[in-house]
Amino acid sequence: MVKEHVRALVEPPERAPSRDEARRMTLRLTKSHYENFTLVSLLVPRRMRPHIAAVYAFCRTVDDIGDEAPGDRLALLDRFEDELRSAYSGSPRHPVISALQGTIHRFDLPAEPFLKLIEANRIDQWKRRYADFGELLHYCDRSANPVGRLFLMLYGRRDEELFRLSDNTCTALQLTNFWQDIKRDYGMGRIYLPQDEMEKFGVSESDIAAESANEELRALVRFQVERARDYFRDGLPLLDRVSGHLKVDIALFSRGGLAILDKIASQGYDTLSLRPTLSRAEKMRLFLSTLASLRYERWIGS
Repeated sequence: MVKEHVRALVEPPERAPSRDEARRMTLRLTKSHYENFTLVSLLVPRRMRPHIAAVYAFCRTVDDIGDEAPGDRLALLDRFEDELRSAYSGSPRHPVISALQGTIHRFDLPAEPFLKLIEANRIDQWKRRYADFGELLHYCDRSANPVGRLFLMLYGRRDEELFRLSDNTCTALQLTNFWQDIKRDYGMGRIYLPQDEMEKFGVSESDIAAESANEELRALVRFQVERARDYFRDGLPLLDRVSGHLKVDIALFSRGGLAILDKIASQGYDTLSLRPTLSRAEKMRLFLSTLASLRYERWIGS
């Protein structure tokens, strides 16, 4: 079944949706896909919730087009880019872009981060292997880093140093997702482990296709997990530069990513036989402990 937000691109509506219709779709999409949104939204001022939902809905839609849309996905991504560009100079018909248009204008968001996210999904249509870590970082610069920059801009933060720290955190999160989903990505024909490092550790594609990880693959994943931890560490100073619920969001994402890395380590760096995830109870404990550790009550509402 084609999802509502993807179907709106495959079969464009005859008229542009009203702003209320568009916002309702983004909120439905956000709540159904982003399971932490309900918790996080309790901390976010009501005035910001539609804008956070609009940015998230864009990210979710472009990913779903790249991974799930029927037909010519490159053509659909081109059409989605046209819709995005119309948000800056016209009247988009796609509900997600229509909702995003108000956010773009209110916060003066540039097109570049959105275009990079579309480009990442274009890359996924033709690139299935990464020769080295540099190529993977190039992908992260398009698939993950723009999201952190957009959220900083929603809160009026456009400092290049903050962007650099945010890039470290977002790259760490993307790397964590790669190592968490080695088996699932392979099932989609993709390997994000750098080819030169696979060779160095003696890992073949048949090892990735196995039901469980051998010692060589475990050693490679351990190396990648420690690398992701380094990126999280390099991004942590961002927490000292922001405040309020933005600080909570960044802390939650960082601690959640690190918790997944801990899970990978606890299962012997084998993510083939079991995909490491956090249970709902673990997420709630993480949420509450984050609030406690940041003493959120001192600056709630800021």
